[in-house]
Amino acid sequence: MLVRGLALLLAFGASLAAAEAAERSVTVDGKVFVSKGLVAVGRMPANLKDKFGETFGSGSGMTVEAGSWRRNGDAYEGTIILLPDRGYNAAGTTDYRPRVNKVTLRFTPGRTTQDGVVATLADTILLTDAQGQPLSGLDPEAGGVRKATAAFPDMPETRTGKIALDPEAIARLADGSYFISDEYGPYVYRFSAEGKMLGAIRPPEAFIPMRKGQQHFGSNNPGPEAKAPEPPNPEFGRQNNQGFEGMALTPDGRKLAVILQSANRHEGGDSPATRNHVRILMYDVADPTTPKLASEHVVKLPIFKAGERTLVAAQSELTALSDTQFLLLSRDSGNGYGLKGSTSLYRRIDIIDLSKATDIAGSEFDRTRSIAPKGVLDPSIAPATLHGFIDINDGAELSRFGLRNGAPNDRNNLSEKWEAMSLVPALDPANPQDFFLLVANDNDFMTQDGFQVGSPYKDESGADIDTMILVWRVTVPTLVR
Repeated sequence: MLVRGLALLLAFGASLAAAEAAERSVTVDGKVFVSKGLVAVGRMPANLKDKFGETFGSGSGMTVEAGSWRRNGDAYEGTIILLPDRGYNAAGTTDYRPRVNKVTLRFTPGRTTQDGVVATLADTILLTDAQGQPLSGLDPEAGGVRKATAAFPDMPETRTGKIALDPEAIARLADGSYFISDEYGPYVYRFSAEGKMLGAIRPPEAFIPMRKGQQHFGSNNPGPEAKAPEPPNPEFGRQNNQGFEGMALTPDGRKLAVILQSANRHEGGDSPATRNHVRILMYDVADPTTPKLASEHVVKLPIFKAGERTLVAAQSELTALSDTQFLLLSRDSGNGYGLKGSTSLYRRIDIIDLSKATDIAGSEFDRTRSIAPKGVLDPSIAPATLHGFIDINDGAELSRFGLRNGAPNDRNNLSEKWEAMSLVPALDPANPQDFFLLVANDNDFMTQDGFQVGSPYKDESGADIDTMILVWRVTVPTLVR
């Protein structure tokens, strides 16, 4: 009995230590934010097809359908919108039709199997331009511009005459319409609940990609028989595939924040070691038909070491906690299930605080003046502060759900790209500041049983990368539900 009692005591002590280890707090501007640990995990199969018979595209962006979220005993359920990006493009871009996917979600916190989150694809809505014509994931070529009208600015256009869209983040408004951010522009578009384009936000000229003095929206991922851009990367403005990766609507719905994945080319973005000074734009969208730039700030992205190399962790998603505080998901690249590198060196969610950051909106920095020549921040600019919060790669947390970061490089090793986040209330009267943070991966449509744009495909990696949703419980003192 003594041995058994000792064993039970040790087991209890170990579980208590694990619970304590999982709970971490950080104080930002006098407010304490708490991560209470990973509480649920779920999967959607890699070969899942949408209602158009094409391979489902997982999570480049995520938003929650207002009014759908509810608690039923210990379980929670609701509808989320998952945004895929420009389609399967292992060998260049294709004429994939951008879309949004409605997913019904049910999860039970505390279940340590990988079915604690049950996600079911419920509907798919294709996105169109203002005339109802399909959009395309194809890379724009030189001269690929749909000229401005009274209602729309110049927009990236494919050789087939369609607006080119590489969607990366989504925010749902109270009227059911969506803001969707784009990497090609980089732009922000507004779509109706039915998927029709209603408007477009063109950022300041400092963001517009320029080659040989001309705007050129290509990302050096040419489609079939198309020419690669010259030079391959822009000389000014956003760099290839590093556009508006993160976007968030503030809790009151009146402001929209949008942030580059990493620095503009002329601001240190021409080197993986100096691309850490990024701009975040705050738009007044109280009237979403007439968005206005309200402020603009600089965020210094995290830096990490890969052997002797210093690298920048580019950001992948943004979630608003208030008008000035946000969750920012940043990560490395090239490591995870389906890739040669098995172990990620950096995948974290930090809190950024803009309250003391310099506002550069409307200044010379929005034209040709660089905020960070050769990657060195202009001394007149105070950047946002960055505070560590959640380590996605935490081995102790992952192992409780049979997951890992690193070898063996199988389906239980996290995939490379974690790019979608949303907060939903815990609906706990005893803890009104508690929320669940949903985080999803972008699987790049990687499967051995794929079908898109009229053709089947098998990814050369040999992997089937499921769409995964991880759920953390967090305390956010700036939000009360």
